[in-house]
Amino acid sequence: MTQELYQKAMKFAGEKHSEQKVPGTNANYLLHISNVAMEVLMAYQADDSFDLDFAVQVAVLHDTIEDTTADFDEIKREFNSKIAVAIQALTKNESLLTKEERMKDSLTRINELQKEVGLVKIADRITNLQIPPKHWTKEKVSKYCEEAKLISESLQGKNEYLHHRLNQKISAYEKNIDLV
Repeated sequence: MTQELYQKAMKFAGEKHSEQKVPGTNANYLLHISNVAMEVLMAYQADDSFDLDFAVQVAVLHDTIEDTTADFDEIKREFNSKIAVAIQALTKNESLLTKEERMKDSLTRINELQKEVGLVKIADRITNLQIPPKHWTKEKVSKYCEEAKLISESLQGKNEYLHHRLNQKISAYEKNIDLV
């Protein structure tokens, strides 16, 4: 892994997400980004059959188009077209009517690309399957869990280590449904 690539991506993401917090906390959004990158690094320790430089940059930048002022052209200019296409696939198409349609569309686009893009999506959901924010309803927690199961089903074969981690997190997260 080239540290300069990580540092460049982290600086870009840090600037773009500078005002964003992890939902339900006071933590800067870089906490989430670094956790997704850490999941990718741990997956590489278990199975090094993927492009770590590409995967970590995508992990660090994965929410920049969806959550910041960054757009496809800026990502392409600052990084490259391969990374921009990956980030675009990880970005939900807001013109689709329902959250379910947006997720299915994103998963379809992810599956058309390199496995690294899929493993970043898995790492993202692993990181997000924490104790749900207190203001979430039982229905929202349940739907989020179902969405995680859809991700698990749709992205099989991307990385066995992360797939196993995701399924463990889903099992643990299901316990939260009854606590809401």
